[in-house]
Amino acid sequence: MADTDPDELERKIAQTRAELAQTVDAIADRVSPKRVAQRGVEEVKSRAEHFVASVGDLVGVTPKPVRFGDEPEDVWEDERPIGTALIAVGAVLVVGAAIILWRGRRRRR
Repeated sequence: MADTDPDELERKIAQTRAELAQTVDAIADRVSPKRVAQRGVEEVKSRAEHFVASVGDLVGVTPKPVRFGDEPEDVWEDERPIGTALIAVGAVLVVGAAIILWRGRRRRR
């Protein structure tokens, strides 16, 4: 008969309890409101960093790593004049709005 030694059975039971306790703790940690919120915050931060990098690429500036005490105007490195990019974006928006308004007036007639 295998596993009939009481000491061996007690060790296996203790090991199984320890493994079960670890599994329950891992599940509880994963579904705890604090951890769920923390994962949500990390996701939002990641998306915000990606958005800032995309906007920086669009307007031609690169975000620099920011350290505590840095001046706000030192956060961006200019790759090309930002004024030109902003004027171009503004012009596209104005032309787009004008086209939309013009089409709307044509449909009402």
